[in-house]
Amino acid sequence: MITRKLGKHGPDVSTLGLGCMGMSEFYGAGDEKESIATLERALDLGITFWDTSDAYGPHTNEELIGRTLAGRRDKVFLATKFGIVRDPNDPNKRGIDGRPEYVRLSVEGSLRRLKTDHIDLYYQHRVDRNVPIEETVGAMARLVEEGKVRYLGLSEASAASIRKAAAVHPIAALQSEYSLWTRDPETTGTLAACREHGIALVAYSPLGRGFLTGAITKPEDFAEDDYRRINPRFTGDNFAKNLAIVEKVRKFAATKGCTPGQLALAWVLAKGDDIVPIPGTKRVKYLEENAGAVQVTLSTAEVAEIDAVFPPDTAAGDRYASNMMGSINA
Repeated sequence: MITRKLGKHGPDVSTLGLGCMGMSEFYGAGDEKESIATLERALDLGITFWDTSDAYGPHTNEELIGRTLAGRRDKVFLATKFGIVRDPNDPNKRGIDGRPEYVRLSVEGSLRRLKTDHIDLYYQHRVDRNVPIEETVGAMARLVEEGKVRYLGLSEASAASIRKAAAVHPIAALQSEYSLWTRDPETTGTLAACREHGIALVAYSPLGRGFLTGAITKPEDFAEDDYRRINPRFTGDNFAKNLAIVEKVRKFAATKGCTPGQLALAWVLAKGDDIVPIPGTKRVKYLEENAGAVQVTLSTAEVAEIDAVFPPDTAAGDRYASNMMGSINA
């Protein structure tokens, strides 16, 4: 696996990362044996930029990774997040906490669950509108001084928040959803703000939550407890409208001799050397397919052609339910 630099002053990481969230929650029942096999195979393939959060499970995803990395922590560039607060009595409720004391509490818990003495990249998962981001990032910066964290990141932050944060401490990465059907970083100014400060864009859900692979053809393909059953892009008329997007991806992929998913990832990779996609999967076969995307090369003309077919407003429906959209781009 080739590498890319994580921001202007950051380390080299694998060109493709691995989103681990679905191994523990949101996309149907987990299979720990298969998840561990997927993590093991990622090491074999050189996909060593792994992404998790204390919110996934909650906590169980970090614990899974901690068990898997026992005795070989140095093999992986490990990213986790804090800031989304889960209600143990209602798993659907979400809060956001960016207070300095919560930053401290969160990192200690993540270090314990991950069985490590340091986190390579520590993200604020969502910006707390009630706490100045300068205070939150200041607390994160102290973790860097103490050696508990190596690099700092933000997730789904606005251009204004990015600039305020970068004035306090260098930010290595901004994690945001970015794909053929989610072009928000281009239209909100966040990608421009990242480039202004030499910050990498870490693209999550670069496969449109699996939809752009072509493997999903009807709502019944989702398990009963799959989060996508209530996601606006996968419900009602939006589902049928978005299937037309997948058909366009199929046609482009056929001309390149690759799978639809590989084409979608190749497009993200072609949008800039400062962009690192982290497709999530909990199965070895999909991990191996995703890895093949680095061999798919798109010319400038091909990227322009794809851009024309998939304008920023191409997808039908919001990318999150209304109660979660308010925490984005804060």
